[in-house]
Amino acid sequence: MTNIPETGRTPRVQIRLVIIQILVFSLLATLGGRLWYLQIRNGHEYADEARSNHVQRVVQPAVRGDVLDARGVPLADNETRLVVSASRTELMRIKDRGKAVLTRLAGVLDMKPQDVMDKIRLCDSQTPKPCWNGSPYQPIPVTMEATTQQALQIRERPEDFPGITAEPTAVRRYPAVGGGRTAQVLGYLSPVTDDEIQKAKDTDSPHLRSDQVGRSGIERTYDKELRGKAQVTSYEVDNLGRVMGETKSDPGVAGSTLVTSIDARVQAVAEYELAEAMKVVRNETDNITGRKYEADSGAVVVMETKTGRVVAMASQPDYDPNVWVGGISGKDYAKFTSKDSNYPLLNRAIQGQAPAGSIFKVVSASAAVRAGYAFDDKYNCSASYNMGGRSFANFESKGHGPITLGEALKFSCNTVFYALGHKEWQRDGGLEPKNPHDWFYKTAREFGLGSETHIDLPNEVTGRIPDRHWKQSFWEANKDSWCKQGKKGGTYVEQIAYESCLEGNQLKAYDSINFAIGQGDVLVTPIQMATAYAAISNGGTLYNPTVGKAVVSPQGRIEEIKPQAHGKLPVDAKTISDLDKGLRMVVEPGGTAAWRFIGWPLDKIPLRAKTGTAQVYGKQTTSWLATYSDDFTIVMTISQGGTGSGASGPAVRNIYNAMYGLTMDGKETGKALLPRPQTQLPTVHPDGTIDSPEIKPYVPPSPEELAPPALAGPPPLRHD
Repeated sequence: MTNIPETGRTPRVQIRLVIIQILVFSLLATLGGRLWYLQIRNGHEYADEARSNHVQRVVQPAVRGDVLDARGVPLADNETRLVVSASRTELMRIKDRGKAVLTRLAGVLDMKPQDVMDKIRLCDSQTPKPCWNGSPYQPIPVTMEATTQQALQIRERPEDFPGITAEPTAVRRYPAVGGGRTAQVLGYLSPVTDDEIQKAKDTDSPHLRSDQVGRSGIERTYDKELRGKAQVTSYEVDNLGRVMGETKSDPGVAGSTLVTSIDARVQAVAEYELAEAMKVVRNETDNITGRKYEADSGAVVVMETKTGRVVAMASQPDYDPNVWVGGISGKDYAKFTSKDSNYPLLNRAIQGQAPAGSIFKVVSASAAVRAGYAFDDKYNCSASYNMGGRSFANFESKGHGPITLGEALKFSCNTVFYALGHKEWQRDGGLEPKNPHDWFYKTAREFGLGSETHIDLPNEVTGRIPDRHWKQSFWEANKDSWCKQGKKGGTYVEQIAYESCLEGNQLKAYDSINFAIGQGDVLVTPIQMATAYAAISNGGTLYNPTVGKAVVSPQGRIEEIKPQAHGKLPVDAKTISDLDKGLRMVVEPGGTAAWRFIGWPLDKIPLRAKTGTAQVYGKQTTSWLATYSDDFTIVMTISQGGTGSGASGPAVRNIYNAMYGLTMDGKETGKALLPRPQTQLPTVHPDGTIDSPEIKPYVPPSPEELAPPALAGPPPLRHD
């Protein structure tokens, strides 16, 4: 007999079979559940993803809108160029990561292989320019200046140039019509980054990977309007990449055109005259240092007094914005960002800060009136002002005796304002203030100083008004450093640090004395001073300076950008009128700017001015000249350029002569560029096109034309 069942299976075998059956059924159940989950519960989701895997999007970037001057002259537009681009994604799939392809491409383009490879490497904190800071999935331009022959070589040999394309493309252009670059005002473009794409993802203006965006200037401020909307077409393709049909098409919209308040003709004059003034003064010797003036930077603003619109804005050193088109070279980028170049990317009109010097005296005169001093009372203009054993000299140590505040502006008398600033400091309690009025500091802030003017350009700086609050916060931030560096009885710098450590938070008498003439820790920008002087001219309104004037859609719809104000001058109409009269005396015989405006027809075109020469520790003096007519305000500054009338005077006079069409003896030339503000917009046709007049480059006056008319009598003052 045997214990083996009829089935021939032992109990151990049966147990094993049962276990195997259980495992099989478990696996089948798991597989079935997973299939149910994928095909039924989440079936639609995966079906959509599967379909999207077979959809390819073709992006056609929108043509960027033009930037025009007030009469329709193009400041920035587009031109068609042959652009050679490289697909980094495709090149990385090649065994040598595209090195051989790029080397062949360099040979065709007459470039160095390393230069081509540098163009397509991705930017990061360790990678120097040039590099690509856009999306790595977007075709990267290698050159935007390919010849027809070069493009044909690439397109006829696709097997030698995988991942390389050569296509005609609309490319940004800055034509500098008339000779004016308008560089810092216009700005430049560069590719959108992945971070920017993510940030703009859920906004009403999302970015595509192909976008070029504004990085500075008008290109940045009005980027959304200028950029337009790219055309995106979706195609259904099979797994071999063959197009099966079009699934979706989003039509593109060209960018809008921006009409600015800039006059290209006046811009060219302003740029030339600023650069020429700096060139001339570099050949003159500074009597204080015994060296030639460095004149290392400068700026000029021409503004409509009644609207705040910017007619011209120039900054030196400047640059050609076309160098950014297609990607800037490493050499140019290093030049623009190096100390030796003095940073030409900076717009000194809104980012250059310096003590205001005597052009600040309109603020101090206003503060004195608010504090109770009569404008027409007599104040002693002595050769120097003494305070606590210290002597504060007048310019060139000249005195004029008892004079009014208007005459103090005319002669630019420092000692009058020294005394007023000191008396107000004493009235406020000196070193132990009790509810101080701080009229001088308060008035400066209400003139718009120490804060942004709200100009429609990015990265404007605020300047500085060193009042009690600033003194305290600055001391708290620097106390430890001063205490470590300071030494009683040490060098000048060590002694200053020692005193600052102990009492740097105190507003002292000499702080207020220097503040009254725009010196000490005061910092202002040219656009702030232009806004303030324009307000004196227009009766007291502080307008937001604007460059944009109107946005014109591709269909011809016009959206005008209206002037807006951000405040009023903190003085009454009589004080504004008194200031105006005092500033007119500055250009009349005996005034500090009179020698630069000999022959100007004051009876026909009233002109006012204030000269300024600001002292900066460790540097040569900074030249300031603030002027205005009934319609325009012009402010110019030249860093390390000397006196206000001496360095800036000739350039400002030449700008006025060109605008009003006058010779040095006041005769009309019949060639006035802009005798009154441009109020009308350019003609916009129903199809959205805009008339663009032709302009000629600025021809500066000859030395004979610049000679001032001969006058009888004593020579005018030539200072400040």
